[in-house]
Amino acid sequence: MKDTKKIKWYALASMGFSTVWGFGNVVNGFVYFNGIQVILSWLIMFALYFIPYALMVGELGSAFKNEGGGVSSWLHETTNAKLAYYAGWTYWACHITYIASKGSGGLKAASWAIFRDANTYDSFPTLYVQLATLGVLLLGCYIASRGLNPLKRLLTLAGTTTFIMSLLYIVMMFAAPMINPGAEYVHTDFSLRSLIPDFNVAYFTSLSILVFAVGGCEKISPYVNKVENPSKGFPKGMIALAGMVVLCAILGTIAMGRMFDPAVINSSDEAFSSYAANGGYWAFQKLGQYYHVGDLFLIIYALCNMISQFAILVLSIDAPLRMLLGNEHTRQFIPAALQKKNQYGVYKNGIFMVVILSGTIILVQSFVPGAASVLRQLTKLNSVCMPMRYMWVFVAYLALRKAIDRIPAEYRFVKNQAVANFFGCWCFGVTAVCCVMGMYDKNLFTFALNVITPVVLTVLGMILPEIAKRERTGK
Repeated sequence: MKDTKKIKWYALASMGFSTVWGFGNVVNGFVYFNGIQVILSWLIMFALYFIPYALMVGELGSAFKNEGGGVSSWLHETTNAKLAYYAGWTYWACHITYIASKGSGGLKAASWAIFRDANTYDSFPTLYVQLATLGVLLLGCYIASRGLNPLKRLLTLAGTTTFIMSLLYIVMMFAAPMINPGAEYVHTDFSLRSLIPDFNVAYFTSLSILVFAVGGCEKISPYVNKVENPSKGFPKGMIALAGMVVLCAILGTIAMGRMFDPAVINSSDEAFSSYAANGGYWAFQKLGQYYHVGDLFLIIYALCNMISQFAILVLSIDAPLRMLLGNEHTRQFIPAALQKKNQYGVYKNGIFMVVILSGTIILVQSFVPGAASVLRQLTKLNSVCMPMRYMWVFVAYLALRKAIDRIPAEYRFVKNQAVANFFGCWCFGVTAVCCVMGMYDKNLFTFALNVITPVVLTVLGMILPEIAKRERTGK
């Protein structure tokens, strides 16, 4: 009898697409890479980074189909518990900056839903905005400490709605000139000369944003062995996924190119920060104007984004903490105080650590002039920190290939060991270089924050095992 529970390759591609891609990636690419010039960069990033990355994840998922801990579990099986701990720590530590950004993003979305303009939120004193953001963080930590995830279903609904709107934006923007030809559109030059990026300092120090955008496909690794004919179905699904993502990236960029002039975006630091923080909202506001429905699309998008941001805040406090502190293989490297649970089964001191670290980032940014600049700064900081967790995926892959005779896998990315090792090292190197280059910023405060934050989190991750060791040995 045919197994009806197997996933078709095109279903896998759809699952991965909703996991990896989002409208914010289109906006960030357009703003940070001078409009449609980002198209060539997207093509290069997908061909030389995303496709091999996704196929390597497929092999890891196939080899460790019964392991539910993700990268940490993969490293425990291929190397040792110490490296598995560091992978788990990195995954958790990266979410510290992510959590700090979710409060700001949620408040920005709420402001757009209520006031329907960028000026209101950006006009508030930064100190007041950051204090409000800290309040949101504390509320999120309180909800997480009660062992409650009441926003999970709401997050799924809001995320799905936002995702659908992102696709509709592309379709409706391409149809707009035919429906409303009298509206104001930007003339876009698609000559080869206009598509070639300016390979300057700003370009190379922004590449981490593209790496951040296409990462995270390891979340679909558990489904590798559920695909129909994995050796052929999975790579077919991943290539289809890459095609869908690159198509949306290019079409979304072209659609934004009809709305916004890169010369205006780059006219000043203030304009750039404002577009980086508000570009997505302006896009849906303009779309509503083209279709004569006022701010309807904007309000729907802002409300969905607000719910998603606040729900992600709670889930990002809870889930990574459980993955780090609840892993029995790496518990020996974590001090006893962090392993204590409250009556709801939540790691209370772990949440307190989230409050201290994320709260510090939020309060430090109280000195940044302008709320829009804070959001721009957080986007860059996340692009530096979040991809660092991807490097452990490539370490795990290289370790898996080294143990190829010991650990079987139904699906293999490539059969040749030299080719497999090359791609593992290549993707690791690209991620590391982009993260390091992404730290640079002409604003010294932003530059310092981009350097100090990952260094402090790394050092803290190295200190905890020493504390745990002293607890065990009594020295």
